[in-house]
Amino acid sequence: MAAELSTLEAPMPIAVPRWTWLALAAAVFASYVLLQENGALLSQWETVHELFHDGRHALGMPCH
Repeated sequence: MAAELSTLEAPMPIAVPRWTWLALAAAVFASYVLLQENGALLSQWETVHELFHDGRHALGMPCH
């Protein structure tokens, strides 16, 4: 029995639409704001900061 050698073709590149990169950047920024924002960016929005701060505690994430 002869072993058959197969030739592997190069994989085709995946076409990623440009809007997905924008959506990814927005998701990363939203994750930062929800999980790590401690007033560095939103210091003038104290109510929003406190809302996310309390949400982090509700999720059990230490933030200070």
